[in-house]
Amino acid sequence: MVTYHKIDAVFERDMTGNKKLIPGKFRSETVEFLANNTWIFTEKIDGTNIRVHWDGHQVEFGGRTDKAQIPPKLSEYLESVFKDNTAEELFEQKFGEADVILFGEGYGPGIQKGGLYRDDVSFILFDVLIGDVYLKWDDVKDIAKTFGIDVVPVLGYGTINDAVEIVKSKPMSLIGIAPMEGIVARPVIGMFDRLGRRVITKIKVRDFT
Repeated sequence: MVTYHKIDAVFERDMTGNKKLIPGKFRSETVEFLANNTWIFTEKIDGTNIRVHWDGHQVEFGGRTDKAQIPPKLSEYLESVFKDNTAEELFEQKFGEADVILFGEGYGPGIQKGGLYRDDVSFILFDVLIGDVYLKWDDVKDIAKTFGIDVVPVLGYGTINDAVEIVKSKPMSLIGIAPMEGIVARPVIGMFDRLGRRVITKIKVRDFT
């Protein structure tokens, strides 16, 4: 099963001094080139990475890696949502025999700061891969609606500097009473750099405190 790609921080880190980010020194030349274009900002949830894989015939689950252990209560939740007869029919009708991975965070009590988000364990969707194509955000939301699952909140649209300013304000999460962990920003039009890597970046609150 394909694992989710790494998302780099927006700026380089000082490797010889205080180890903090260096504002304005972008890690990616592509992100820097596109910084003043319009990006979509979604909330970074503090949970555990979960993959829901439909191979065209059946559903399987994975953590960040194939060896990662999924907490028992979260595993029970995933089974109840994605492995009953209705869910399998939904996968068949929506995707046929296509290879699909729903990427999300398992979150809730006992998972990172999950108890501040909600009172029970759950799964929140942040990306969908069909074959080798990541879907547009509207399509991600549509899939979440189909399966009756949560999707990470959209914080807004703007430039990379706009996203940095949001993070600097130390906002609260749009879910529950948790402090916001950060922002994941991607261009409104999906793009890849010259090496074929997806253009996407993260901006964590803790890096600006």
